[in-house]
Amino acid sequence: MKKIGVLTSGGDSPGMNPAIRAVVRKAIFHNVEVYGIYGGYAGLISGNIKKLELGSVGDIIHRGGTMLQSARCPEFKTKEGQQKGIQQLKALGIEGLVVIGGDGSYRGAKALTEQGFPCVGVPGTIDNDIPGTDITIGFDTALNTVIDAIDKIRDTATSHERTFVIEVMGRDAGDIALCAGLAGGAETILIPEENYDLNDIADRLRKGQERGKKHSIIIVAEGVTSGVEFGKLLQESTNFDTRVSVLGHMQRGGSPTAADRVLASRLGARAVELLIEGKGGRAVGLENNRLVDYDIIEALSRKHKLDLDLYKLSQELSI
Repeated sequence: MKKIGVLTSGGDSPGMNPAIRAVVRKAIFHNVEVYGIYGGYAGLISGNIKKLELGSVGDIIHRGGTMLQSARCPEFKTKEGQQKGIQQLKALGIEGLVVIGGDGSYRGAKALTEQGFPCVGVPGTIDNDIPGTDITIGFDTALNTVIDAIDKIRDTATSHERTFVIEVMGRDAGDIALCAGLAGGAETILIPEENYDLNDIADRLRKGQERGKKHSIIIVAEGVTSGVEFGKLLQESTNFDTRVSVLGHMQRGGSPTAADRVLASRLGARAVELLIEGKGGRAVGLENNRLVDYDIIEALSRKHKLDLDLYKLSQELSI
């Protein structure tokens, strides 16, 4: 394989740039040309493709977001759109593609694989919801962003003796809410994987108040409900002075942590190795701190599982 492409798709995550850098430099180290596809699958269809050199990825390892940009592309969900993309790649002599992104990005890579074009998926999403890897690129940075926000909100919650509801991202997965809530000392954590009882939450808050507790932090994963709606229900149920903070897209931004930079570098480089070895239709991941790869079609047939032991621990520690 002499020419490969790389694209980022779906929601951006901190660490995508270090992953791009690893793909480019690993490939060039092995005398393989690299082409960047700008604007995700939409850029692939339109032919927004440029050759990348060593200098193209200089000074990006510490930057959030993605230098290749990203976009949603409904057209790529069709066979016609996929064929347009393949034609653009073949016109430039590109023989393999590294796709950095989440679930939707993997589905695009799967579609290309099924049509005979070798792709390797690299898990880049703050949601940490990709099966086959213990952690995804961007999760650690997003988690630290949320924890920093919780610490700041706790200061004002204490000063004003208020209950704060903090809504975090994660789509249908509760990883961000659970880990940030546990690390931030939240009194209650709401995740999509577990049902909640509003009366039970209200009782716990009242008991805390009775023993002199002046404030409470409640973390709500966006896959459960709106933080604003839950805040209204809670205030009506308890009559506690309640405020809501929706952290939103700030969770996707910021300079990637050291952990995300190392993870992205390892996974990006391994993706290139697989293509050089002639192994397409794969996805890379990290399990027990070891690099792994697995069939990308199989990956999409599996379901991400949250560590519910952590959820149990969070409840035990928040009494």
